[in-house]
Amino acid sequence: MKIRIIQTGKTKEKYFIDSVEEYHKRLKPYIKIEFITTKETEDFLKFFNKDNYTVLLDEKGKELDSVQFSKIIKENINLGRNIDFVIGGQMGFSQTLKEQISTGGGYILSLSKMTFTHQMIRLFLIEQIYRSICICLGKEYHVA
Repeated sequence: MKIRIIQTGKTKEKYFIDSVEEYHKRLKPYIKIEFITTKETEDFLKFFNKDNYTVLLDEKGKELDSVQFSKIIKENINLGRNIDFVIGGQMGFSQTLKEQISTGGGYILSLSKMTFTHQMIRLFLIEQIYRSICICLGKEYHVA
């Protein structure tokens, strides 16, 4: 199984780069993570794969706790399906794209109702992916 994180714009701050890389390193024994950086949100469509489970990160999406989030990861692992997490730009996603993803079996996820920089969201997302893998494997990282 592979997870792709498709993100708009580059991460510039070294402390975010280092933190994301630390979680990426922790995940390597369990799952392949690929980062794809686009210039604009709609460039995501160039990488769209209908066979992958697509999760758009959007402030108006559904909020989940870590255990619920891990169920999405585990379900797709069990199905042998790759997951694409898509982080949009500052203007978010078009309503048309959100409807297309949700009606096509994908998911619209909110990590918080608060607003964060895209650099922070990348870190929060990969940490939650790591936490989810730990939950699925029964590792002690996540304590409920």
